[in-house]
Amino acid sequence: MNIRITPHKFSGVVKIPASKSHTIRQLLIASLADGVSEIKYPLDSLDARSCVSACRTFGAEVTEYRADDPSNPNPADEKGEKLVSWKVVGNNGFKKIKPQRNLDVGNSGTTLYLALAVAGLQSEPVEFTGDEQIQKRSAAPLLDALSGLGVQCKSNNGCAPITIKGTWKGGRVSLPCPTSQYLSALLIASPLAPSGAVTEIDVPLLNEKPYIEMTLSYLKAHGIPFEADSDFSHFVIPGGSSWKAFSSSVPGDFSSAAFPAAAAAITGGPVTLLGLNPKDTQGDKFVFEMLKSMGCRVQWGKNDENGDFLTVSRDGSLHGGTFDLNETPDLLPAAAVIAAYAEGDTALVNVAHARIKETDRIAVMKAELAKLGVNCTERSDGLIIHGKGALSPPEKTPIIDGHGDHRIVMAFATAALASPVPIEITTAESASVTYPEFLDLLVKKNLDGCRL
Repeated sequence: MNIRITPHKFSGVVKIPASKSHTIRQLLIASLADGVSEIKYPLDSLDARSCVSACRTFGAEVTEYRADDPSNPNPADEKGEKLVSWKVVGNNGFKKIKPQRNLDVGNSGTTLYLALAVAGLQSEPVEFTGDEQIQKRSAAPLLDALSGLGVQCKSNNGCAPITIKGTWKGGRVSLPCPTSQYLSALLIASPLAPSGAVTEIDVPLLNEKPYIEMTLSYLKAHGIPFEADSDFSHFVIPGGSSWKAFSSSVPGDFSSAAFPAAAAAITGGPVTLLGLNPKDTQGDKFVFEMLKSMGCRVQWGKNDENGDFLTVSRDGSLHGGTFDLNETPDLLPAAAVIAAYAEGDTALVNVAHARIKETDRIAVMKAELAKLGVNCTERSDGLIIHGKGALSPPEKTPIIDGHGDHRIVMAFATAALASPVPIEITTAESASVTYPEFLDLLVKKNLDGCRL
């Protein structure tokens, strides 16, 4: 599906969707727990639905409640079909029933990596597959580590289709983590190894450290013992623990918030963002430090009705800078289009792992920004955007290839808002992977869905 964005002012109040990272972790933990958990106000997206499918494959019962459902135990202010909660009856670490054999994770890399380790806890083979992009994303380091822990792994040279068969015996393994999801996978699964089995992990490389802090926050909340070096280079996790049933709301997603924030930076705003927790461990809240340093006003506030809110606006010009995105690679597409409107060079550095996401985002952003008259210098570990304060597309309506990558699509849809000409973007449907409402939100001239 193609979408055509006509330039216009973007301002108002935006409710940020729930965090994908928190939603998927909570779904898997609830599915492994003994008892009934409630996940309130989760992300309802294609990736989250892929994780729900995985949880059901693993024997959990997942029931959804919507705003207009009379059986909903937590009535919401929203009307209509909006998802407000999932009730999850856990499978107690696979002690109740055996899982099915096939699991399609769609486009969800997070679901793939975390569920691979979970599948290693039981003795029935589970085959994982996914869409075309997933079948190109390697899980080789994770599979090598799982093999070292006694789990049987078969794959297509490290990629899906992948077959996993337990059981988990423990041991000491080395796990380089170009993506933090490899390590989060072992941290979630290893506490459920048999009592007496100890999982010891050496981590010679770790990108995206804040996501490990997020995962460890769940271990701490559930009283699961572990040892970790201060630099996260070594972990020891004894088996014999269990995840507990819980009731929790999912916080807003700073990764998704980067796109309406980028719209505010590009058009001037103001845009007020609801649903974000300033104390959350999500690393992508760094985007707001970046925006401040580039010339935006970023101000937190709080009121009784909406709790914390964040307003982004700009009066003067944007200017470039140098930003280390090692901990926040998902920010690269949004940061690159903001930089295209800045005056001077913006260097996005130490982010080579952006090349192993849904696409090689470094190469893709360079190629597609060139269609808008923006020159970039590609580096092995990043991108330098040579901004001139505005776009200068050589064509009347340039067509941007979204490459089926949700963050590429949303970044260029945002870039179109202050373009001198409309911009057309292909594979726009991929935005539904994490932020299903974003494109509809973007084409509204007035944001009337929320009030501050």
